Amino acid sequence: MWPILFLVLAILILFGVLYFRIYRHWQLTWGATQAEVERSLPGDDIVPNPSFDATRAVTIQAPPASVFPWIMQIGINRAGWYSYDLLDNLGRKSADNLLLKFQNLQTGDLVPMSPDGKHGIWVKAFERDRWMLWWDKVGDTSWVWVIVPQGDQSCRLITRVRMRYRWLSLSSPFNLLVEFFDLPMMRKCMLGIKRRAEALTTVSWPRG
Repeated sequence: MWPILFLVLAILILFGVLYFRIYRHWQLTWGATQAEVERSLPGDDIVPNPSFDATRAVTIQAPPASVFPWIMQIGINRAGWYSYDLLDNLGRKSADNLLLKFQNLQTGDLVPMSPDGKHGIWVKAFERDRWMLWWDKVGDTSWVWVIVPQGDQSCRLITRVRMRYRWLSLSSPFNLLVEFFDLPMMRKCMLGIKRRAEALTTVSWPRG
């Protein structure tokens, strides 16, 4: 019995060391430069002392005006999340084209994250072709997308998620999901936006 307990304890300790010394730093800074991690972004003041503070970035060979519409239409039962559709879009394929009917997102609107479309995150503010800020209306979560031009035909897409964990609340299981599994979903999403924006560098709207 005791050897098994010691083995389990040793595995947990090894996992903790590897996670906090290697994986967590990568998870919180994937693709971002040190300057991007340290820079102030819209919404930083919403969660002043976050338990989870992740800044990720990717270079996109397209101008900001070709990137922002993909963020504008994001969400379940909308264009999808450009990530693992089986997990976050009810198995439906995320859109590979711009959808005019989802380009009218306004401050105060809900970005749906649940199958019934009634739960998610809210639009706090945005500046078209520059940034989009979401929050939970409580002050425990903020999520911002920032597009930084780099020359005429490329930009950096930076996203920052800041969360304050409430371990004694009903949200604690979700906090654990974010802590351990946010990066794979977020990385896939950002690369999905990159692929779509680069394939459609000139914004053209469908009819209707």
